[in-house]
Amino acid sequence: MLVFIRKISLLPLIFLFVSCQFFKRETVDTTSVARVNSNYLYHSEIEDIIPNDASKEDSLMLANNYIQNWIKEHLVLDKAEQNLKPEHRNFEKQIEEYRKSLIIYSYENQLINEILDTNVNDEEISTFYNLNLSNFILHNDIVKVRYVKVNKNAPNIKKAQRLYKSSKPDDEEKLKEYAHQYAEKFHFDKNEWVLFKEIKKELPANSLQPESIKSKTSIIIEDSLFFYFINFIDYKMENENSPLSFEKDNIKNMIINKRKIKMLNQLKKDLFEQASINKDFEIYDKPKEVK
Repeated sequence: MLVFIRKISLLPLIFLFVSCQFFKRETVDTTSVARVNSNYLYHSEIEDIIPNDASKEDSLMLANNYIQNWIKEHLVLDKAEQNLKPEHRNFEKQIEEYRKSLIIYSYENQLINEILDTNVNDEEISTFYNLNLSNFILHNDIVKVRYVKVNKNAPNIKKAQRLYKSSKPDDEEKLKEYAHQYAEKFHFDKNEWVLFKEIKKELPANSLQPESIKSKTSIIIEDSLFFYFINFIDYKMENENSPLSFEKDNIKNMIINKRKIKMLNQLKKDLFEQASINKDFEIYDKPKEVK
C-alpha cells in the first residue's frame, strides 16, 4: 500500500532539523524526520549533508530535497518488495560475493601500493616495444608540430610572421617570447607527438586536410579573429606503426600491470602452499566427474 505524504507536512520537521544544526550535539539524535510505512528517517541520518557554513535557507533546501528523495526511494522499494517474486528479492548470495570481492580488492590494492615496484626504465620500455611492435598500430594520424595562435589585434603581427618563417635558433627563441606575451595558444615542443585531430580542433573548420601534414612547410591560416601559424615537422599516418615515444606512457602502464598480475598470482600461490603446510584447509572429497 502506497503512503502519500504531502510536502507541506514535512516543513515543520525540516525547520526543526535545520534549527538543530546550529547546536552541537554529543549524543545521536534519534528523533524521526519522516516515515514511509515502517521505515523511519532520523535527524542523525541527514546531518552530514548540511555544511557547517550553510545558511538557514540553504540548509532547509538541502534537507527538504534529501527527505523528498528518501521518501520516493522507500515508496518504490516497498512497492518492489510487495510485487517481486521471492526468488527475485533474494540477493544475500550476490551481496556476500560482492562483499568478498570488495575485501579482496582492497587488500590487493594495499599490497600493490606497499610492495609493487612501479619504476620502469627506458631499456625495459624499448625492449617491450620491440617485442610487441605489431601491437602498436596507430588509429589516428599524429604529428610533430610547431603552432602559434595569435589574435589579429596583437601588436607586431608582421614581426611574428617573420620570426615564424625563420629557421634561426635565435628567431625561434624570440618567437617563444612573443607567444608567451601575446599568443592565445602555442606549442613549441618539436619532439612531442600530438594527435592531428587535436590540432584541427584549434583551427577554422575545413581549413586543414590530412594531406597538409605531408608538406612539412610553414602554413598560415586566418579567420576573422586570429592568425594560425603552423609548421609540420614530422608525421605518422593512421595504420602505421606507432612511434616508441608516443607509446611510452602506455607501455609503462602495461609493464606495471603485468608485474601486478604476476605479484597477485604469486601471492595466491604462496598463501595456498603455506596454508597446505599449516593444514589450514582440507579437501574432504574430490568433486564428482560431471557427465
